[in-house]
Order: sequence, then structure tokens, then C-alpha cells
Amino acid sequence: MRLSPGRFLARVTALPAIAVSAWLLVTFPLLALGAFTPLLSAIFGIPAVVAACTLVPRLIPEPEEDRAPWWPVVLVLLIVVVFAAVQIAYHAEALVIRRDPASYAMYTVWIAENGSLPIPRMHELIAGNDPALSYQSLAHYERDDVIWPQFMAGAPLLTSIGYWLGGLTGMLVTTPVLGALGVLVLAGLTARLVGVRWAPLAALVLAVCLPQQWVSRFTYSEPVTQILLLGGLVLAYDALSRRSGLTERWGRTHVLAAAAGLVFGLALITRIDVLRDLLPVVGFLGLLLLARRGQAVPMLGGLTVGVLMGLYAGYGLSYPYLEYLSDSLVPLLMISGVVVALTVVATAALWRMGLPQVWRVRWLPNAVAIAAVLLMVGLALRPVLWPDYGHGSDFTDQWVAAVQEMEGLPVEGSRTYYDFSLYWVGWYVGLGSVLFATFGVALVLRKLAQGRLAQWLLPAMLLSWTVVTTLLRPAITPDHPWASRRLIVLVIPAFILFAVWFTAWLTRYCARASAPDRRALSASLPAVVAAGASVAMIGPTVITSAQGIMGYRQDVGTVAATENLCASLPEDGSVVVVDSGMASNYMPLIRNVCGLPTAAMNEPVQEDVDRVVGEIHDRDRTAVLAGPEWRPLQELTGTEPERPFRVVAEMDPSTLMEPPTGSWGFEGDVWISVVPPDENTR
Repeated sequence: MRLSPGRFLARVTALPAIAVSAWLLVTFPLLALGAFTPLLSAIFGIPAVVAACTLVPRLIPEPEEDRAPWWPVVLVLLIVVVFAAVQIAYHAEALVIRRDPASYAMYTVWIAENGSLPIPRMHELIAGNDPALSYQSLAHYERDDVIWPQFMAGAPLLTSIGYWLGGLTGMLVTTPVLGALGVLVLAGLTARLVGVRWAPLAALVLAVCLPQQWVSRFTYSEPVTQILLLGGLVLAYDALSRRSGLTERWGRTHVLAAAAGLVFGLALITRIDVLRDLLPVVGFLGLLLLARRGQAVPMLGGLTVGVLMGLYAGYGLSYPYLEYLSDSLVPLLMISGVVVALTVVATAALWRMGLPQVWRVRWLPNAVAIAAVLLMVGLALRPVLWPDYGHGSDFTDQWVAAVQEMEGLPVEGSRTYYDFSLYWVGWYVGLGSVLFATFGVALVLRKLAQGRLAQWLLPAMLLSWTVVTTLLRPAITPDHPWASRRLIVLVIPAFILFAVWFTAWLTRYCARASAPDRRALSASLPAVVAAGASVAMIGPTVITSAQGIMGYRQDVGTVAATENLCASLPEDGSVVVVDSGMASNYMPLIRNVCGLPTAAMNEPVQEDVDRVVGEIHDRDRTAVLAGPEWRPLQELTGTEPERPFRVVAEMDPSTLMEPPTGSWGFEGDVWISVVPPDENTR
């Protein structure tokens, strides 16, 4: 059978989620078993990915839009390729832990090199349990003589592929490819829900959006999560395109439904807050059961498997991190339990009645549409009506106060700026996109309340829920571009999708309205409307990115400096960092990348230094002291220090009340002193 443009695009845009989920499904158990090695991952992972990418796309049905041309397909692929090329060219080299990207990078390096968690302290190779030493650092928690890295395992399991293929640089250029695949998946979702011809517009707006470019240049987890959640919507759409009864024999739609549920659930391996995003999927499954749809059971089974793996990823391999998040995670778990319980109870209570026929309530469609618009208006007025305060962290309060002082703002360290979250979206995709999306979601919800647009039900439930809950409480340090991470997984794609849908609806409306009028001006009205709306969406997005932080690379030179540092350290070295500030930033780099036992001495006293150095030498190892300056090292050891790590580079700024522009400077220095055995004491 000839592969039509629509079906080709449908298959291609489903591949990223299929491939990523197949890899996670195989490699996460390997990591849990302590066997995440290149050989075993290749033996089990590559066949799984190849089989999934070969078999599952064949089950995707022919799109309803069967006369789509090839030009939208070519444009989408061109946008994706150019996006990947640009982000690879501008990829960051964030290896020194200051914020989250380097934390993910260090996580990746450890599991790629060692294949297991937790990280041993290796204190027996330094000075045992000497009270002067500590082993905890930024994004690394010391618990019971071992160290647990922060965050979830999903993204590092994927960036490990790049590390195995190309070392540190290979790891750093993996995420740009994942970010490009996220653009591709959104194009596929748009093609299904709006039309193939509108897919390039959605792909282009997301591709030029600053947060999408920014997170794709770092080793963040957001691009992977974006692929899985949007990909789950793509596969769910395909699975539900054909009606199937509960008692019907399982076929391709059931397999696609199971795959969609699994993809949704596996997203929890990448980010624990995906639990919140999955709550509408639980409610939707209840509706599917009430509708007697055969896809409900396999989708529920796939979701359950993925969620159980995600919970083990959190509580089995990242428990100290979840412990740190307990103030927000415990309420989320309780809410999740309530949602599951209510769904079960409601489904059982309504089982004989079937789906509530809400479309018979005449006033409901208009009420829902008006409520959606009023909610957006409320979010826009929120800074005036409900300014938000309270980070719950003294460190965050101090940082926000420092940025406020730099920007000339009133110094209120407890200010969260969450009430400006809708304005953040406007910064990055423009006022036009925000307005079009508002009208779009109002119309979509109105049609759903009328019993129409059934294919929009799950996307509308999931995206609307995530947009509202995220904008109400982004739960992130509010300086940009860092805060934009919270928007890029689903919030910004949701605004783009609804805005493109409204643009398509308005274009068709104008075409119908002008059809009786045969004049050339009237005939051109739909094209003018489509072009004008597209410019209103793309123009501000491009301007924000062009004026922002896209013209430089962050932390350039860190890879070369790291390689030089590792080469300068003796193979039998035991490293003690004698500066508390530097220890938090550089200990994981020395331990995870250079592979040497590393500890920190937060308050170096000569007596403690002599004792620890002596204990290292007693173990027939070479003592190495490291610090950010040469003079303290020389005073402590009496030896001439050397500086193998030196980086002077650009880094991203921090802004609170405007989109980020320009760059700040970053300087990183590591001085080391190798202490010979005969110089234990002075």
C-alpha cells in the first residue's frame, strides 16, 4: 500500500515516543539491577527499540485527512533538522554544578561509567570516617555511607547513549536531538488534531521559542518528558480513532492503547511531578470504561506498568530527592490517591447508566467557554489581585533578593512572582498566541460540551489541567530563563496547539463566510487571516529569542578543562577539596568524571589536613588537595600548586520582570597540590 503523506507524518511523529519508551522499558531494569553497561544495554535495548519502531508504527491508522500534500511533511522535517543542527552548534558545556543541568550530567556520567546506584563514598580510600571530612555536595545526598544523586533516572538513561558514543561532548549533544524530537512530536499531535497543513506552523513556533531552544542546549529532563507526554497523546489519538467494544477481540487499536498508557506512565521515570499531569488520564480512563470502549483496559494496563516503574525509580533510586520534595510530594500523592479512588467509585456508580449525557444540558457549552475565558482573565489580573509570596527556603529568598537588587526592584526576597506566570508565557510565545489559545480552548471546550470533537477530549483534559495547575503554582525559583523550564514540557506546547487550532478554525470560518462572494478580495480573506495569525504567533516568539540568550554558548571550555583536570590527577589519587563553596560545585566532577575518591574539608585546619593526608598515605595512595585559589593550598601543604582547570566563559543571566537578555560571566578555577608521602606534616 502506498504510504501517503499524512500516514508517513503520522508514523514518523510517533517514533520518538516509541523509541524512548522502548529504551527506558529495557534499560531502567538494568540500572535497578546494577547492570546498566554498554554491552547489556546494546544487547537488550537496541533490539527492543528496533522492534518497537518497526512494529508499532505499522498499527497507526490512515489519517482522516487522506489528501494531504507532501509540502507540510517536508517543512516539518526541515524545521526539526535545522533546530537540531542549531542547538548542537550552540550546546552548553554545563559540567560544574551550579544549577540542575550539570547535576543531570554528573548523574549520566556515573551510571554510564559504573552502571549502578548508589555512588559509594569510597571513604576507605581517603581517611575512613575521619570527622573532618564530608561527602555530600550539591545535588548529591549522603545517606548511610553512600551517595545518591538528585533527580530521576529517565533523562540520564538516554544521555548515557551519547556519553558511550562520544564521551562528555557526545552526552552534551544528545539533548539537542531530544529537543528536536519534541518539536517533531508536537507537529504530529497538531497534524492529528488540527490538520497536516497546520503542523509546520506549530513546529516552527515551538522551534523558535526561547525555552525550547534553551532546555535543548542543556542536559535537562524536560525534552524527554515532553516527548513522552505529547507522544502519549499522539498514540492515544491513534488508538481511539476506531471504536472498539469491551468484549471485542484485541487488535491493533488495543496494542496502540497499551503503548499509549505505557508511554504516559514511563514519563514518571523522568520527572516525579508527572504524577500531577497524569491525573486527567486516570479520569479519562474512567470515561472510556463507561463508554464501553475496548481500549480502556490495555491503556490502563500500560499506564499501571509505567507508573509502577516510575514510583520505583523515585523511591528505589532517588529516595533522598523525594524526601527533599516531601512538602509538595506527599500532598500530591494524597491527591493522586483521592483521584484514583473517586474515579473507581464514580465508574462503578455510573456503570449501568453509562456516560453522563452532558451535551443535553443546553446552558453548559456556553458556560464552559465563558469560564475558560474568565479563568485566563483572572490569571492576567492575578498580579494586581493576588501577589504571591513564600518560597519556603531562605536560600531562595536570598537569591531572589539579590536579583531584585540588580534589577532595581523592591527587595522582597519572599516574592515568588508566580502571579506573573501567564505573562511568562506571553514573553516567550507572544500576546497573539496567548489570545488565540484562550479563544481556542474556549471553543474546544464548548464543542466538547456539545458532544462534538471527541478526539479532543483527552488532550483538552490533560493540557488544560496542566496549564492551570502549572500557572497557579509553577513551584520553581522565579528567575529566567531557569523558570521557563516549568512551562516548556506541556504549557507552551498547549498554548501553541490551541492557538493553531483557533487559527485553523478562523480561517475555515472566513472561507465559508466569503464563499458566496466571488470577488478576489473576499476569496483571499482566508489566506490573509491565516498569514496574519501566523505572523502574530511567530513574530514575537522570534523577537524574544533573538534579543535573548540564544547567541552564545554557556560554559564553553569546560569539557577541555575537565579532561585536563582528570589527566593531571594521579591514578591512585585521593582528593580532598579544602573549600566548602568549591566542594559543593566540583566534588561530583572530580569523583564522577575523573573516577577518584573525593571528600570535602569545609573548615580546613592545619592539624586536620596533616592527619587526613597522613591517613591517605597510610593507605598507599597519593594525597591531593584541591581549592579555588593557590595561596591557601601552598600554606597548607608547602608544595607549589598547579591549575589544571581554568574556564572563563559566558553563562545565562537571571531576570525576574523581563525576558532574559545578554549574558553573565562565569569563571571557574581548580588548583591542586599533590602532597608527596614525606610531606605529611609540616
